[in-house]
Amino acid sequence: MQLNGDWEAVEPGIERRLVALGQRMMAVQVRFAKGAVGTLHTHPHEQLTQVLSGRFRFWLGQEVREVAAGESLLIPGGLEHGAKALEAGELLDVFSPLREDLLDGPTAHPE
Repeated sequence: MQLNGDWEAVEPGIERRLVALGQRMMAVQVRFAKGAVGTLHTHPHEQLTQVLSGRFRFWLGQEVREVAAGESLLIPGGLEHGAKALEAGELLDVFSPLREDLLDGPTAHPE
């Protein structure tokens, strides 16, 4: 189901919206201002992140990676991760299974 929901603020300089919702997976678009930091967190869901625009530094467990528009990351469930926008940009995060915590409304956080 295509949704293109409303943007909601989740952390300083970061907002997101639900763009697709299926039976076992979902897609979330995340917009970062330059310098915004998505705090380190974990969740049991597998996550595929596609960089739509901008440049980001990701912390993936003990690894640090920089990625730019057109690149992607696969984040296994349970791996602590976070990101910093080195430039303003957008990500597309795809989760499997569904992140029920992101369906709980505008006050839900990714942790």
